[in-house]
Amino acid sequence: MASHTLPPALAASTSTSTPSCYTAVPGKNGYVPPSACNAVWAYSPSFSGAIAFSFFFGMLTIAQLFFAFRYRKGFCWVIIMGASWELISFVTRAMGAKDQQSTPLGFASTLLFLLAPLWINAFVYMTAGRMIWMFHPEKKVWRVKAVSLAKYFVWLDVFSFVVQGVGGTMLSPGSSASQQNLGKNIYMIGLGVQEGFIVMFFALVVRFQITVRRLEALGQAPPTTQTRNGRRWKALTYVVYAVLVLITIRIIFRLVEFSAGIEVSNPLPYHEYYALVLDALPMLLALLALTVLHPGMVLKGPESQFPSRKERKMAKKAAKAEKKQKKEDKRHGKSYAGGVTYETRQENNKGAGHDVEMGIVR
Repeated sequence: MASHTLPPALAASTSTSTPSCYTAVPGKNGYVPPSACNAVWAYSPSFSGAIAFSFFFGMLTIAQLFFAFRYRKGFCWVIIMGASWELISFVTRAMGAKDQQSTPLGFASTLLFLLAPLWINAFVYMTAGRMIWMFHPEKKVWRVKAVSLAKYFVWLDVFSFVVQGVGGTMLSPGSSASQQNLGKNIYMIGLGVQEGFIVMFFALVVRFQITVRRLEALGQAPPTTQTRNGRRWKALTYVVYAVLVLITIRIIFRLVEFSAGIEVSNPLPYHEYYALVLDALPMLLALLALTVLHPGMVLKGPESQFPSRKERKMAKKAAKAEKKQKKEDKRHGKSYAGGVTYETRQENNKGAGHDVEMGIVR
């Protein structure tokens, strides 16, 4: 499983007085068999593998910091958090590979590894919301405004983050078998919730893409799609799809790993390369995609930013005042048609009739 801090001995303990595990004498780098009671890892973590992933995640973290400042995108702090958590996870893994009896190192590496993808997921929600705001003429999809859409899904991601965080912390070494089993189930629920939100959001992005492409075919696309950077909106949309698919691959792996149990018959928890190939690598590719085509390269100009809270309040106040004025005018016998009151049109018609009588053509 993800944490590799849940030795099978803990889950295999029974209610009988016979102990189901033993305390082993640590060997090189503190290694003990995963069946030992004092096992922190379910395998001997690869030091060279941890160093390699630390290097790549470190480079991507630096790149994301650079682009965040270059394009002045404040919301990029979210993906910086995701990249840095992956980095710290593998740095602590490398340290833990040389000190496999260190519970803090094993726990820190595990928890950060489990939760880092949620930051990347939230960043994709925020990016797609801004794309809809910038490139959709109505700035909404299925009656859901772009600002609200981004906000709702980020908060849903936060909810999933909390659920997975609670489950992840219960998987710490030294916890009872029942607590670890409960933590595993809670974490799986968090994963399922996260994937459900991803599927919903994926459908919204598909709808957005279909609408804008149809408008382009009709020559009615917003001006923002015709700019040099705006023409890249399709490529960025496919990056969003790719990242959501990569996160889904990682979620499916974790669900299969947890649901299959931690017995020896399930090889997933006991071989590090499964976690590296099906969790670390997809997240590395997701960060790479969001670096090669950084959202800041496409989301440029005033239309690329959500209006501030103050601006939204002013717009809402103006719309409310206009609605109130219309009600007042209607109460006084006026009606609107094309922005011109009925009384105004009557006056114009009288004037036009008088001009015709005088032989004046307008």
